Amino acid sequence: MTFRSMTLRSRQLLIVAIVLTGLGTQATSARDSNSLMDISSDGRLLACSNRDSGTVSIVDLNTLKKVHETQVGVHPEGVAFLGKTHRLAVAVYNDDQVTVLDADSGKVLQRVEVFDEPYGVVSNADGSRYYVTLEYPGRVVEISAAGKVLRQFPAGQFPRGLALSPDGKTLYSAEYYTARVNAIDVAGGKIVDTWKGASTDNLCRQIVLHPTRPKAYIPHIRSRTAAARGEGSIFPYVGVVDTKATEGRRRKRIPMDSFLGNLVTANPWEIDVSADGKRFFVVFSGTDDMFICETVADDYTEIAYRRRLTLGHNPRAVRVAPDGKRFFVYNALDFNVVAYDSDSARPLATIAVTKNPLSKELHRGKILFYTALQPMVGRRWISCSSCHPDGDPDGRTWQNPEGLRATPPLFGLAWTHPLHWSADRDESQDFEHTIRGPLMQGRGLVKGGVNKSLEKPNKGLSVDLDALAAYTNSHKFTLSPYARKGLTPAAKRGQKLFRSKKVGCATCHNGPFYTDSRPRPRPKLLTHDVGTGTIDPSEKMGPAYDTPMLLGLYRSAPYLHHGKATTLLEVLTTYNTGDRHGTTSHLDKQQLSDLADFLKALPFEDPAAAAKTAGLRKVAR
Repeated sequence: MTFRSMTLRSRQLLIVAIVLTGLGTQATSARDSNSLMDISSDGRLLACSNRDSGTVSIVDLNTLKKVHETQVGVHPEGVAFLGKTHRLAVAVYNDDQVTVLDADSGKVLQRVEVFDEPYGVVSNADGSRYYVTLEYPGRVVEISAAGKVLRQFPAGQFPRGLALSPDGKTLYSAEYYTARVNAIDVAGGKIVDTWKGASTDNLCRQIVLHPTRPKAYIPHIRSRTAAARGEGSIFPYVGVVDTKATEGRRRKRIPMDSFLGNLVTANPWEIDVSADGKRFFVVFSGTDDMFICETVADDYTEIAYRRRLTLGHNPRAVRVAPDGKRFFVYNALDFNVVAYDSDSARPLATIAVTKNPLSKELHRGKILFYTALQPMVGRRWISCSSCHPDGDPDGRTWQNPEGLRATPPLFGLAWTHPLHWSADRDESQDFEHTIRGPLMQGRGLVKGGVNKSLEKPNKGLSVDLDALAAYTNSHKFTLSPYARKGLTPAAKRGQKLFRSKKVGCATCHNGPFYTDSRPRPRPKLLTHDVGTGTIDPSEKMGPAYDTPMLLGLYRSAPYLHHGKATTLLEVLTTYNTGDRHGTTSHLDKQQLSDLADFLKALPFEDPAAAAKTAGLRKVAR
């Protein structure tokens, strides 16, 4: 029978069937967005990365039991099944590699070296190519099924989120520190469009495409750096990008604390959309809950709230089964995945995906660090991890009561006390003052009174407070990608300048952590006036500051306590008036570049091992 010989009704039914078939195919491929979990296209297997264990677990979705757990490296993040196969690509963030394993056997098949910090992974429809974000230096790498790196192309600044369009022609990246979305033409390897958010948008790890409509969704927070006290500084959002819209309707933000009687949620980590495009899920890692919503096709409302679920500790991922009948939530600090019925939201099974690799103290401390609930926080809006997730800085400079303060990383903290730019705290237990203060408004972890900072120690007053301090002090460095093969000739020249008495950087920035800030008996604190304290008119505690360590500078801008230096060259020139921050005014452009190259190469050796060899001590837990 030909199309012409059909009745009108038959023709209409055929057209509808073709359209629906097309939508079904589109829905399957459009779901290829980055996540810490993924489900194979046949719905049989679920993969989950376990950051603390360094493993990936495979769950049989027929039996809802773990069948494999494979060691892949230090801090795995995104996972993705390749096409319709059971081969799985894993971004191993701290090992700078992508591990490919056979999910049926749990065996590692390939290890592909990449430049630095792989995070999000997606695959094309046939599994012949997969794409990985390199958070630093801001690229996407294209890798063949055989494990060969084919291309690298720009993806914005610090990209984490990644999604591939249904036709495989466009990649969408989401930037970690700005929540900016970039469209990348796969054929040309170039950014062809950008959706900018507000200047306050922050900490975005994922991007998800709607299966049938030109919409992209991103979970992120809003960091209002000018309002650092009490509620009103950090808000939870889902951003909605209109990928085909004209100017003026390209992007909007949906506040997640406006749905349920202004119930505050904290730190949206991941989202997912069902394959039919109707259901929308978002997990909040700070308040240990999730919203189940519906998408609204009106280009205005976008998301309609339906119900809230209480989850386990620190939920970081949600994935909906291809048939839409179940969804799965990863509770990172319970080390389990919980399966739910999509219609009733009733839990079906709890699957232990890995053993708790942390000590009892570190585990308790990490739970406290990530929670936005009592006794840490009074009004649910912030946690320690809102500014220091996984030890990272948030890339922001905050207007604190004492003045402008750039958020520092927590790596190596145990070796570099006292704390804060102003050295006004000499132990991590002093953060009890922050917990009880206007910022967090929590009950606190100490029963009764707490000693003032820099006076008697607060260590030992509370098991929970000591646990929080132990976790805060536990973050370790990875080596700089600029020094994997040793220092370059330019970095070696810069090292010589750095150590020279004529330049004088090593006078204060010495030792394995490149700082003279280290644990000392109370009250012997060491601070320096390097001429930067007069730039900020709101400064209350300067002009002398604690010496910051210099490790990881290649990716931790902005610099200086006030965060005004956006590059290392600006630190050495614009913000070094009078040569008070090292004598650099006599250096030519090449020498300044060499010095910056050396700073970017730090650390080029394990600082903790070097510190132990040098007889330095770190803070006792």
